[in-house]
Amino acid sequence: MGHREDMLDVIKRAYAARGAGDVKGLVATFHPEGSFNLIGDNSALHLTGSVQGQQPLLEAFGQFIKHFAFEKREILSEVVEGNHAVVRCRLVVRYHPSGKVFSTEVLDLFRFQDGKIIELIEYADTALVKAIIS
Repeated sequence: MGHREDMLDVIKRAYAARGAGDVKGLVATFHPEGSFNLIGDNSALHLTGSVQGQQPLLEAFGQFIKHFAFEKREILSEVVEGNHAVVRCRLVVRYHPSGKVFSTEVLDLFRFQDGKIIELIEYADTALVKAIIS
């Protein structure tokens, strides 16, 4: 895969599934050996770290969806080169346990293989997330 429109279509399908709370649809956009890594200090926020493979992705994304609803996503910028894409988004997020709503930005770094996401590295304001869930 290397076509810009094809990669952006997969990303938008992944984002739509995440926004709809569809964990299976989200994981379906990933390669069977795909990985997700939320960058941050795991000792400060247990949600950070990396998972790889379909079942671990289902479990991890299932937990994220259970606790955090993405109520709105605005794509601010996107860059595609080769089999890589970078997308910066502004999100409106609801933390289900408390009902708190907050706005934040994330930066997603994607790598593709065989038309699927083989790697997603996400940079988020983990300090803000920690404050919200505390």
